[in-house]
Amino acid sequence: MSRLMHVKSGPYAPPAPTRELTASSADGARLHIEVHGPEDAPAVVLAHGWTCSTAFWAAQIRELATGHRVIAYDQRGHGRSPASPACSADALADDLEAVLKATLAPGEKAVIAGHSMGGMTVMAAATRPGFREHAAAVLLCSTGSSRLVAESTVVPMRPGRLRTWLTKHILGSRAPLGPVTPVARAILKYATMGPGSAPHMVEACARIVHACPRKVRYAWSHVLDLLDLDHGVRELAVPTAVVVGTADRLTPPVHAHALAAALPQCLGVTELPGLGHMTPVEAPQLVTGKIRELVTTYTQSTTYTQSTTHPQSTTHPQSTTHTQVKEGA
Repeated sequence: MSRLMHVKSGPYAPPAPTRELTASSADGARLHIEVHGPEDAPAVVLAHGWTCSTAFWAAQIRELATGHRVIAYDQRGHGRSPASPACSADALADDLEAVLKATLAPGEKAVIAGHSMGGMTVMAAATRPGFREHAAAVLLCSTGSSRLVAESTVVPMRPGRLRTWLTKHILGSRAPLGPVTPVARAILKYATMGPGSAPHMVEACARIVHACPRKVRYAWSHVLDLLDLDHGVRELAVPTAVVVGTADRLTPPVHAHALAAALPQCLGVTELPGLGHMTPVEAPQLVTGKIRELVTTYTQSTTYTQSTTHPQSTTHPQSTTHTQVKEGA
């Protein structure tokens, strides 16, 4: 498990959950789950990305929990979920199914949001009965389904075998990240965030990422290197919105547009000018608003009331419009 480093104050400090529980995945792996908000409110499930934890969703949890039941869980080996020898896309799908079963009533629908590897989790689970039983709509943030290393622009050189080789070895390094220092923050900001990201955003992300155990980071880097979930995208048969930063070096916009072209019910792509890979942290209001919009449109509840501002851009069912939005820090 990680060292659970995160900021202690401000918008990215994780709020205290209403309750906590543990789910068992298909292979017995234990998954830490947090539930926030009223038990009778419409459900939102949050799946974080590689090297992160439930703390990554702090801004979304804080805003949504006033009128939603927000369910966030730690991917295996991340946060408070113990590491497991099994690291694969199928394991990610098993884990999401286990979380849905443990937290939702039979037939209950939820909006499921996945960031980076969390989005890949959703794609991997697209054909699973448990996912189809519970998914009302999906938000995919800063993610892709295949060719992740080949398309990455972390290494600033022309595409080709050399760039792919260098990227693979940088992202898959066994080296420990060490303490969060000014140099470490600068490296993380370059690789994962937009150039205009505020220092408190960088600090929040650095603490979370540096808390991920080295062996876990290394093991999952190999899964991402070989990942091919193109088939899962074509089977993701629920309304799905896509968000990407134009300065995302890990999953550049080419991935978002490929997803939009393959998704059966894409609601459009929202591009965020100048933002990087950590969109839920870099554009908290936009991402939260997208989730709230999906809840309003695709889940049935008489208890839900909107209490904050609508997102700055709106997409509509069956739309393939690509929208650019300027999001204030």
